[in-house]
Amino acid sequence: MSPPSHVPRHVPRHVPRLRLAALAAALFALLGASAVFLPRAEAAAPPLSQGHPVTASSAENGGSPASSAVDGNLGTRWSSAFADPQWLQVDLGATATLNQVVLNWEAAYARAFQIQTSANGTSWTTVYSTTTGTGGNQTLNVSGSGRYVRLYATARATQYGVSLWEFQVFGSGGTTPPPTGGGGNIVRVAEFLADCPFSHRLPDDPIIYPGLPGASHMHSFFGSTTTNASSTLTSLQNANSNCNPAVDKSAYWVPTLYKDDVPVEPVITTFYYLGEGVRDDVIAQTQPMPLGLRIVAGNAKATAPDATTISRWSCLHAGEVNPGKDFVNCPAGTMLESYLDFPQCWNGRDLDSADHKSHMAYPVNGQCPATHPVPVPKLRQVLRYPVTGDPSHFRLASGAGFTMHGDFFNAWPAAEMARRVNDCIRPIIKCGADGHP
Repeated sequence: MSPPSHVPRHVPRHVPRLRLAALAAALFALLGASAVFLPRAEAAAPPLSQGHPVTASSAENGGSPASSAVDGNLGTRWSSAFADPQWLQVDLGATATLNQVVLNWEAAYARAFQIQTSANGTSWTTVYSTTTGTGGNQTLNVSGSGRYVRLYATARATQYGVSLWEFQVFGSGGTTPPPTGGGGNIVRVAEFLADCPFSHRLPDDPIIYPGLPGASHMHSFFGSTTTNASSTLTSLQNANSNCNPAVDKSAYWVPTLYKDDVPVEPVITTFYYLGEGVRDDVIAQTQPMPLGLRIVAGNAKATAPDATTISRWSCLHAGEVNPGKDFVNCPAGTMLESYLDFPQCWNGRDLDSADHKSHMAYPVNGQCPATHPVPVPKLRQVLRYPVTGDPSHFRLASGAGFTMHGDFFNAWPAAEMARRVNDCIRPIIKCGADGHP
């Protein structure tokens, strides 16, 4: 309601307090019962879930961890692997009484899902269920209690995973998130990393063609600055590395990317060591990668984007472009991204094998198979190339985009690898390049 035309719309700063009081009384008399006095706005309480330990059934890549769903930042998100079912669960620290859950979905949402609570993280009670989810921003009124709250998605609405900008739990109870020594909150993601930029190119491969210079297609090398066909564990240990941290003397390499037959190297190169993809109790048993371990992931000889294509292509800061097993068309102002996950289950005996793959395996149903019983950190290779546009201009030295593969020769000092596994992976804590939270 607008005030009568004769009521002042503002009060000059020089009006004394007594005149202000008189003016207020006059205003009340003029407006009478129609006057509405609003209470002072109070800041909304943060969600009980914000900043608390969180785990998930999977994460699509290192840039979309479970922790991003409870960090209070609408610019970060959790996204899952491309399969059903998927779950995300938060530990509130103590029993809480719940009255509302807010889901802020990215474009990849769940059509069928449940909100569940638990006192112990193993036995669950459903407090909300739907098979007609619409995505977007969903505010769900619930009634229940528990220390753990879980989103359990049983059917995706798209061919991709499920993805949340924020998972917010409201109510009363719970605890304040535990602080780290630096005063921030511990991020509950089993991770440490190494940033290793491009070093050099050679048609060499010391795993596939050891001692045979020029026998391979062109490779782009990262980490050790001397990697070539003759590289051995000893030579890597005695060479320089361009990694952050410099203690990582490992060698990493991939087939060179070409645009119109001109080689293009990634400008952002990160190698994540993760504990995801297996149950928490398996994460707690993770062992350090043995010194000298060699792994090849992906299929350099693939003839189509089939089940052997482990890698994925996407666009940085262009979520509207669906990821794929072959090159994708990225809009101007973005970058072409490549993600590749290495197997994380070791047979416990061999540092290599005849096909350079059989001594390793991927987990099955959240655990390592009996043939490969030793869980080690999952290596995830994330490369970002400064190219965009029509993917018909791109090729790899090995062929089409679905032939993307990665090679890894472990030369981390044993003590440094062991410390990071003990301090970051097993307790599910996100660490930086220095191996600290």
